[in-house]
Amino acid sequence: MTAPWPPPNHLVPAILTTILCCLPFGIVSLVYANRVNSKYQIGDYVGALESSSKAKTWWVVAIVAAAVVALAYLIFVVAIFSSASS
Repeated sequence: MTAPWPPPNHLVPAILTTILCCLPFGIVSLVYANRVNSKYQIGDYVGALESSSKAKTWWVVAIVAAAVVALAYLIFVVAIFSSASS
């Protein structure tokens, strides 16, 4: 029986979110992304799929967290400038 194709490791989005968005969540994504290929190579396809899914989840969480922080900062700045001009 041949092994199925390896699942995506999501390494590039994990690196980008670590550098550009949210460091703590990006690091978690990097850890899971690094586990995908090693689990696949030892034959743990289910584990590789789980790590792939978790890596994707964490880089998405990093993007959402960065967007929430950016939106909160924008609201704060607008509130400060609107109250200062009044």
